[in-house]
Amino acid sequence: MNRRTELHNLLTNILGSRYVYFQPPETVKMVYPCIVYSLETIDTRQADDLPYTKNRAYSVIIIDKNPDSEFVDKLSELKLCRFERHYTANNLNHWVFRIYF
Repeated sequence: MNRRTELHNLLTNILGSRYVYFQPPETVKMVYPCIVYSLETIDTRQADDLPYTKNRAYSVIIIDKNPDSEFVDKLSELKLCRFERHYTANNLNHWVFRIYF
């Protein structure tokens, strides 16, 4: 199993439902609460002019109608996960995290 699939399964377990979307197209009708994530960057460290390590960073967004979403605390407890910002759009709360996985 690749790392992205492992991350997907982890996020599904945190949410407790199957409403976890990886780079969803605009045609997908999302069900809330949900988690949307996408690859943000790959940090590559060099040694002897060759890639030594590659760490993938994902942007993970919890979208929930509840302003006190229980999923925020669950996600923020993960290793190498950092809260970045919160915003509200269309009466939905969005919590944006960056996770290295």
